[in-house]
Amino acid sequence: MLEARALQRLSIGPIDLTLDSGICMSIAGRSGTGKTVLLRMLADLDPHAGDVFLDGEACSGMPADTWRRRVTYVAAESGWWDEGVGAHFPADTEFATLLPSVGIPVEAASWPVARLSTGERQRLALLRALQPANRVLLLDEPTSGLDVASVALVETLLRERLARGTSILMVTHDPEQAARMASRHLELREGRISERGR
Repeated sequence: MLEARALQRLSIGPIDLTLDSGICMSIAGRSGTGKTVLLRMLADLDPHAGDVFLDGEACSGMPADTWRRRVTYVAAESGWWDEGVGAHFPADTEFATLLPSVGIPVEAASWPVARLSTGERQRLALLRALQPANRVLLLDEPTSGLDVASVALVETLLRERLARGTSILMVTHDPEQAARMASRHLELREGRISERGR
């Protein structure tokens, strides 16, 4: 279980939030309301007041890299630090075998990043983030650049992770996706979060 207590940065918060294991929760809100800031605070990527706990263990009590392997943020537009796709994945993994699961050919493992479309980059960034240590995925518009068929593939992959107990907090402007994927729906407005439908 992920639990945020009095989380605050800039004009966002204080926010209290609980996300149970194996649950997907969506976050909606107008552009600029701070949804990305909230995800980055939960991932301990931005300085903030308050704390976040994973199964009772405080983020403030563990090294940042350990926390981020467990509570992993995937940006809407992820960074790429090498020219080749393969360099962004652990050398001891057969990551290329996973590419077809998101509609990307196996040979893309040897492509230069510059050859990738926006949607391919988005799907590869998600695969790059998926590791055995993930307990929570913080997804910022994970399918915004994808066609309908690719969205379906990504959602299938995410449902498999949910079935294995991973929790997902997903920012999406697509209400249909929120309805398909999430069992709880939040809205961020004027720095405060509320459960939609309440």
